[in-house]
Amino acid sequence: MKNFLIIVLLISWSVLSDDETMHKDHESMQMMDHMHHSEHHSSTPVGTTGNMHHMGWMVSVKQGLMNMSGNILDGDSIANADILQLPNPMGNMPANLSVIPEDMDMQMTMIDVMYAPTKDLTLMMMGTYVSKDMTLGTYAAMMDRNLLGTFKTSSSDLSELTFSALRTISDADNSKWHAEVTLQKSLGNNDQTGLVLTPMGTEMNMILPYAMQPSDKATRLILGLNNTRKLNDKVSWINQARFKKVLDEKEWALGDQLELNSWVQYQYKPSLSVSTRLKFVSQKDISGSNPMIMAPVQTANPENYGGDELHIGFGANYDLSSFTSKQDVFGVEVLFPIIQDKNGIQMETKHQIVLGFNRSF
Repeated sequence: MKNFLIIVLLISWSVLSDDETMHKDHESMQMMDHMHHSEHHSSTPVGTTGNMHHMGWMVSVKQGLMNMSGNILDGDSIANADILQLPNPMGNMPANLSVIPEDMDMQMTMIDVMYAPTKDLTLMMMGTYVSKDMTLGTYAAMMDRNLLGTFKTSSSDLSELTFSALRTISDADNSKWHAEVTLQKSLGNNDQTGLVLTPMGTEMNMILPYAMQPSDKATRLILGLNNTRKLNDKVSWINQARFKKVLDEKEWALGDQLELNSWVQYQYKPSLSVSTRLKFVSQKDISGSNPMIMAPVQTANPENYGGDELHIGFGANYDLSSFTSKQDVFGVEVLFPIIQDKNGIQMETKHQIVLGFNRSF
């Protein structure tokens, strides 16, 4: 699946960059010039990363929401009764998994400042604050494995800072390419604790599993390549590839990640654009471990992270300048999973929502 998607996107880029039969008449060029001022509003869904198309500044605030519920094993749904039969790889007691995640909500607040000293270069700094809430059920370690009760854990912290440079490397024949170089530093705690209900029926304060930690303290390099192709006056096709590589880690780190995005953007009105996006993510499992994370729960196992996922997203960007007299844009995007071939046993993603507001000046 991963190789197929990579091949499809590479072919798409090749076809788009070599196509010389697009509209080139005078009327079409006038329309493109008219849209150039608003292109930075509409050409990028709020859930993606893009460069500016004008010189100056842009400040944006984004709020991301993700819900996960239930569990899957190697991509297929698995019942709680079957999870309780799986061995506990973190220790001998209890012999089987005994704590099961039921529901998880994650919220991310992202604030970024972009500055374009020229029309071909964009510099960006972004900070991300994350909060997580999880509901789990604890079952008796032996005998009939009855449900002892449910409990909740939560964590929140400044998660990461990123510093990016995006540069246009080609802009001709309705096809524009730009490259991205980003340095990302995880800053938040990677050893937050919480009160948990143990399989013995007691409460204990423990270091929360990896999924509940705000960050992993790692430093990463992100390399990206983006192609925007004007299919006609109102439709653009954009393909994007981003590779995230761990440069430095502490005790443990989330795995390297490849992300491929392909979306079609339609300028429905001068102030409104809509988009449909395919998002593919392939991520390795966690490297390293924290020996203090050893509860009999699937999220304590570093191997139960990463995998291949394919999502479809639907978005809209609305230019608010007619109401605010400023260069303001509001965006929204909703993503749903199509394929979740995750490593080992993990929670199932239900949906993701991203809301954003930006102001250019």
